[in-house]
Amino acid sequence: MTDSSDDPGFDLGEPPRPPAAVAPIAGPDAPAYRVLARAYRPQTFAELIGQEAMVRTLANAIKRERLPHAFLMTGVRGVGKTSTARLIAKALNCVGPDGQGGPTIDPCGVCEPCKAIAEGRHIDVIEMDAASHTGVDDVREIIEAVRYAAVSARFKIYIIDEVHMLSRNAFNALLKTLEEPPEHVKFLFATTEVNKVPITVLSRCQRFDLRRIPVELLVDNFRMICGKEGVVAEDDALRLIATAAEGSARDGQSILDQAIAHAGVGEDGRPYVQADQVREMLGLSDRGATRRLFDQILDGDAPAVLATLGEQEALGVEPLATVNALLDLIHAATTAKAGRGAGLDRMPEAERGAIAGWAEQLSFPVLHRLWQLLLKGHAEVAAAARPHAACEMALLRLIHASAMPDPAELARLIRDGAGGGQASLTMPAPAPSGTLSEAAQSAPSAPPPPAPAAAPEPEAATPALPTDFAAMVEALKARHARLSAELHDYVSLVHYAPPELAFRILQPLDADFPRQVAAALREVTGEVWDVRSTDAHGQPSLREQEQAAKEARLAQISAAPIVAAALEAFPGARLVDPEDEQYRSEG
Repeated sequence: MTDSSDDPGFDLGEPPRPPAAVAPIAGPDAPAYRVLARAYRPQTFAELIGQEAMVRTLANAIKRERLPHAFLMTGVRGVGKTSTARLIAKALNCVGPDGQGGPTIDPCGVCEPCKAIAEGRHIDVIEMDAASHTGVDDVREIIEAVRYAAVSARFKIYIIDEVHMLSRNAFNALLKTLEEPPEHVKFLFATTEVNKVPITVLSRCQRFDLRRIPVELLVDNFRMICGKEGVVAEDDALRLIATAAEGSARDGQSILDQAIAHAGVGEDGRPYVQADQVREMLGLSDRGATRRLFDQILDGDAPAVLATLGEQEALGVEPLATVNALLDLIHAATTAKAGRGAGLDRMPEAERGAIAGWAEQLSFPVLHRLWQLLLKGHAEVAAAARPHAACEMALLRLIHASAMPDPAELARLIRDGAGGGQASLTMPAPAPSGTLSEAAQSAPSAPPPPAPAAAPEPEAATPALPTDFAAMVEALKARHARLSAELHDYVSLVHYAPPELAFRILQPLDADFPRQVAAALREVTGEVWDVRSTDAHGQPSLREQEQAAKEARLAQISAAPIVAAALEAFPGARLVDPEDEQYRSEG
């Protein structure tokens, strides 16, 4: 048997070492790497970013001893719902470094309850994932356990994550305990879909809506993490990560973790996170390329737009990301024009100058039209089997359709007879930057529609009496508005020869309606009228005649080639009469 003490690779009483040619990655006692989202989980309320209102409420409740028995935290992913629940558990059970403290909004973090809760091993703080414990049996265990006092803590706390995943029967089983729990029990619920939580549960909880974290706070948080991790990062890179996180700290920290792994090494040997690398990693469109693309759209340069879009695709930029970047530019230009230039001072100088220029050159109608057309293109690109082709078609439509006057303006021009010329089949060419709205001013128009023919005058008319039925109805409006409206809408004229009137009633009216009309006419005209109702067929009601004339007028306008082309370019658009009451109410 060989004496192991003679073997240079081993030593009695020590663990085996790897051969000298192989260097170990880390020592046997080195802690395993933890992702940033876990390593920098908030351990105090001061580290919880973006939720100042909730922290203030909790601090006042603890100070004034007005603690509810059930808390509900809701919000989007990664804003601190579960972290807040654990912090509340620490705040309620902290005993301080000397073991004599009480509930506090600033838990010490060094006492045994604080350390045990932070490490997830406290016997009186029970965390349950409702996504995997959805049934009545799981809730029954809680109901049975709440009767017993806490073992070592001040409060026994149940943290139920994704509480909306509980079944309906499980919620019902929990209601009585949730309404009147023992004094030593607190419930902390967290959910991303509060609309799925029954109202009977919501009414028994104090609800906290955690907000999305602003970009600036996320950037500051990422900068702090980079400093502690020994990473150098460009501010633009951190801002790209914060924007991609969409208000979620966990999402942003996960992206930052990936960016650090993706980054190269700087001259000092530390990881160096650059904006270009982050943009490439996330498949985002380059801001300079996006501004160039938007200028090409405004200039109506279709070949240049297609070429730029092809370059972005070759770089790995998703078509949907390109559309989103254009939408961001239009939104920034519109808000800047409206006087709310918030955020412009934090943009690069080149982008700030471009947005200010577009805001000055483009009118609000043009900006709104660009937004609507591009938003429709966004939906098409997102649903298309060929996103790049759909993006090309959306931008080409944006070039050509954005230079056209809108349908309401066309109708107004045609009605007013602007231009006086016959409508042309040639569509207006795309206008240069800043002149899109001017194309509408030079759009050709069709001749105004002829006025509707006046009703034939009666064969025998008394000068003092209304000359026709429409005039008679109008004469009654001042003193007898109801009768005038009913005659206008619900009566078909059969015979009109003042002072004789015969009509057919189209809708149920008062039984003595003819007598009421005769009395009103005598009051207005001073003559005795012979008014009778008959079953004979007569003319359409005045309302029906007006509606028919309006439809004929709109049909005549719609037949103009330029209007037909405009309606085709704006799917879902319709031609309306600006004088129509319904149009004015919608506007």
